[in-house]
Amino acid sequence: MGFPMASNLMKKTGSPFVVYDAFPATATKFAEAAKDLKAQNQTISVAATPRDLAAQCDVIVTMLPAGPHVKSVYLDSDTGLLAGLAGRKNVMLIDSSTIDVATSKQVAEKVEKSGAVMFDAPVSGGTLGAEAGTLTFMVGSPTVQTFNTVKDTVLVHMGKNIVHCGTVGNGQVAKICNNMMLGISMIAASETMNLGVRLGMDPKLLAGIINTSSGRCWSTDTYNPCPGVLPNVPASRDYTGGFGTSLMAKDLSLAVSAAHESKSTVALGAVAHQIYNQVSSQKEYKNKDFSSVYKWLNDNKDILDK
Repeated sequence: MGFPMASNLMKKTGSPFVVYDAFPATATKFAEAAKDLKAQNQTISVAATPRDLAAQCDVIVTMLPAGPHVKSVYLDSDTGLLAGLAGRKNVMLIDSSTIDVATSKQVAEKVEKSGAVMFDAPVSGGTLGAEAGTLTFMVGSPTVQTFNTVKDTVLVHMGKNIVHCGTVGNGQVAKICNNMMLGISMIAASETMNLGVRLGMDPKLLAGIINTSSGRCWSTDTYNPCPGVLPNVPASRDYTGGFGTSLMAKDLSLAVSAAHESKSTVALGAVAHQIYNQVSSQKEYKNKDFSSVYKWLNDNKDILDK
């Protein structure tokens, strides 16, 4: 996700650009690819640490796997972003990770105490949306004014639907709820397509009927999990790329934990969490896109029927 998001931001702003990745080869790869895309006289450089990056930037966007990574990148006293700000005020820090609400608020509090401005801005739209620059951003911000500033100067270059969700942390609330529904609907779409195919239905015909009927959803009309139904989706390339099963399991875990904390009933969300935990625990599926639950259901039919 971070690679295409950074590409769009770099191309559309034309500003000096600094990148960092925990895997140096990834950052170097980006810098090399950017040479053919950057504006004239635009500089692209690779930082050695988050602290090094922060020392050079007034706008910083992060995309990280989980809460502990966010804490480390922002708060580590030796290598973290805050250490690199060195007291500079009004630097905008935008975290597009999907993490728990408590961690998001904790980090934001420390950022704000430093004089910088923190936004939680998780995204939806997958790698296809990241590449096309059409992501949905769910943004928590200190004020409406700061939201408008970050929207018009930064997020508009990576997304199409940019929504103010309220105070910092509310962006994570929106994302957790969205991804719980996505996980549930992808399992439902996979079960439905599996059933239809096993009963002798042509998968493209079945998908076409569903997508003009009341069962239509994003998991059927945009990201169908059945191979061959749609081009340019992970299902049509052996489920490579896309949004990993382990990440979906992580997001569903966040949703279930939030439900326990708020005493909310998420019966289907809890089942979806269990399923994706099983899928992501298997070596064959660990690094596959989350729509591979379609193949997992098919491969495990004998076990599931017992």
